[in-house]
Amino acid sequence: MDFGGKSWDGKRCLGNGKTWRGFAAGLAFGALTGIAEARLLGDPAYVPLGFLLAFGALSGDTFGSFFKRRLGMDRGHPTFIVDQMPFLAVALLMASPLYFPSWDMVALLAVATYFLHASTNLIANKVGLKKVPW
Repeated sequence: MDFGGKSWDGKRCLGNGKTWRGFAAGLAFGALTGIAEARLLGDPAYVPLGFLLAFGALSGDTFGSFFKRRLGMDRGHPTFIVDQMPFLAVALLMASPLYFPSWDMVALLAVATYFLHASTNLIANKVGLKKVPW
């Protein structure tokens, strides 16, 4: 996504792990999920909500990568908060004009996001989709 460009500190802006193809695929999957939810639940509000949540999550993840590069962390370097929370926070922020959950739900989402992120990465490593389990 950064076209090989470097930031003011001489380091790559995002690195090779962030691609427009991946961003577009994530956005398409999120939009399709919103469409499926709208059809299943009979509420068309899920269509834009799915798109906004996906766009926010992908944007937050990209921001997290930018932040990690500034700290000198290599692609795939595990960080406790930066790997999970930016994508959740920006997703909720983007979707907030349509829906914002209660603060109890936000706390639950934060905990669930951490454990889902960790477990799916471990599974992806075990089945050979990722080189490292984080």
